[in-house]
Amino acid sequence: MLFPFHYADTPPRVAITGAGIVTSLGLGWAANALGFRSGRVAIGPVSLFDVSRQRVKVAGEVRLPPAPTREDQRLDRAARMLLLAATEAWQQAGWTASENLPLVLGTTSGGMSQGEAYYRQAIQTPHDHRRQASRVVQYRAQQQALTLAERLGFRGPITIIANACASGANAVGHAWELIRRGHAERVFTGGYDALSQLVFAGFDSLQALSPTQCRPFDANRDGLALGEGAAMLTLETFDSARRRGAEILGEIVGYGAATDAHHLTQPHPEGDAALQSMTAACAAAGIAPEQIGYVNAHGTGTPLNDSAEAAAINRCFGAAVGQVRVSSTKSSIGHLLGGAGAVETVICLMALREQWLPPTSTLNEVDPLCRFPVVREPVDAKLDFALTNSFGFGGANATLILRRCR
Repeated sequence: MLFPFHYADTPPRVAITGAGIVTSLGLGWAANALGFRSGRVAIGPVSLFDVSRQRVKVAGEVRLPPAPTREDQRLDRAARMLLLAATEAWQQAGWTASENLPLVLGTTSGGMSQGEAYYRQAIQTPHDHRRQASRVVQYRAQQQALTLAERLGFRGPITIIANACASGANAVGHAWELIRRGHAERVFTGGYDALSQLVFAGFDSLQALSPTQCRPFDANRDGLALGEGAAMLTLETFDSARRRGAEILGEIVGYGAATDAHHLTQPHPEGDAALQSMTAACAAAGIAPEQIGYVNAHGTGTPLNDSAEAAAINRCFGAAVGQVRVSSTKSSIGHLLGGAGAVETVICLMALREQWLPPTSTLNEVDPLCRFPVVREPVDAKLDFALTNSFGFGGANATLILRRCR
């Protein structure tokens, strides 16, 4: 159960006191900030599974360190990435064991890679069970969350959101709402996903993967690149952070979500639901769109997604659209599916804290639909608010807004 916290009529401000991140650019804040700031592309040949029969053979793979214990060797990739990101955030926040800490996670394929590994081993070497998570409990949907709670020594309600590519953003937004509505004083939240052969083959069969290079908002874009990774955030009220003298890295000030029923895999061409989620996030934050200095776009690099998102951004910012700078960091690490929204929230936090904008470094020719400037080169910037979009199959749309804390 959640313990109720009773606040005054004004909802509490929600501080970020810890952030952890794992992507194909590296492990941890420092490696990723350096990579995103420079626009380094970390997409290369897939080595995790056989892609010889696929038309596309590249993705953003994470280079995990050797598992230190036998117990770690039994964990799937998604769980290991989640633990790495969570440990970084936890240690940065200085949190200690708790008996009532809500955990809210977003994912899509979750531990699917573990099931695939089990199947491959069962077919290839049916009598060899070494390093295999053979017990049925290892395949429960919540197992990764339970492992995380056990490792860090906390207990509390677990919520897992699987809402396509909006999952990570939905998880962070739900955690924000738990604190704002007085249901919790602290919430641990984030998103994660590991590359899966089934998911990779599925996107490839849809011809959604780029056979050349992922180029979000390029006039000649031809598809996305898949990636993997995790990001975790420690959220708490400003009062809680100040009582214990914690450093406040940034603040989440707005969240919006909307769903359209246009098509299973195609967004509404005018970005109607995307516009609704952005507008709702601005309303929750109590700011006008023109106050936002940077938009981390969903920007998958597919023809339909980018045109719909461009239309939504144009409509949301109106006459001020020429002033807001936009980029897609999926050009560097690929699309992390359920982990994308959480990772891109941390990227926005990096940009606000360090005052730079991550470029869409693969962009050659900007689509004329973009009435906004697309960041193409590393650049320093002064900004107080950043917005991140996450849109998913089935019409799921989510937007988060962060504010810089000086």
